[in-house]
Formats: sequence, C-alpha cells, structure tokens
Amino acid sequence: MTIIDPGDFDERIRRSFQNQNAMGMLGAEISRIQQGMVEIELPFDPKLTQQHGFLHSGVISAALETACTYSAYTVIAPDVSILTIEFKVNLMSPGRGERFLFRGEITKPGSTIIVADGRGYAVGDGPAKLIASMTSSMMVIRNRQDVVE
Repeated sequence: MTIIDPGDFDERIRRSFQNQNAMGMLGAEISRIQQGMVEIELPFDPKLTQQHGFLHSGVISAALETACTYSAYTVIAPDVSILTIEFKVNLMSPGRGERFLFRGEITKPGSTIIVADGRGYAVGDGPAKLIASMTSSMMVIRNRQDVVE
C-alpha cells in the first residue's frame, strides 16, 4: 500500500471545519485530531432535540458523518478533497446527556474510496454511553474547482 503524506492535516481540518456552517449552527467543535481519527463534541441544546427531548437522529448523523469525513482528511494528500458518497447509521440508545462525543476513525484508506467508522457517545454523570454507530464511504475528489478543502 502506498502511504500518502497528508501534510499538516491538523491545520487544514481546523480551517475547513470553521467553514462548516452546519456544525457551527449546532454548536459542534473539534476536540481531537490525530492520524486516522477525529473527534467532535457537541453540548446538549434543547433546540437540537426531537419530540421526546432526545438529541435528534439527524443531528447525530450529521456529527458522525462530519467526524468520519474529517478523519479521511488525515490520510489524503493536501491537494485533494473528500465528499461522502454513502453512510449507514445505527441508533442504539436515546441521545440523552449533558454533551455528546462523535469519533470518526479510518477503517480502510484508499486512493479513490475511503471507508470510516464512527461512534457517538452521550456523556453525563456516569460513564459515556454509546448511542450510535456509522459506517461511511468517502470519495477522494481531485481537480474540481467547486470542491476544495
């Protein structure tokens, strides 16, 4: 397998995340970046809940997809970008907590398609509780003016 030098992926990911208006609207922040893994944290906000007061599955999905996508940025060359082409979410427990942690990790890097898995956790008084998992596929995008960073 050819190893691609991803360059300074930390700075690139943080700069790109600042342009994520959806994540900004949700109040999400990147809390950790390392080779093959990105974590995003989100405080509980009643505006992000469904009718029973749990974190909405759409919010969970969006945060997991974003964590998985940025984990892919840690394994690609600096002159290419990523677009998600598919994902599946399993909701395992109600999104109930003081804050939430979403971790994306590379399962299989590739030069065209990258696979990442994500896990979402509710964090409160006790131990973190797994609330969702995701498997996602991303496509490496090259030479497109409308898709940069």
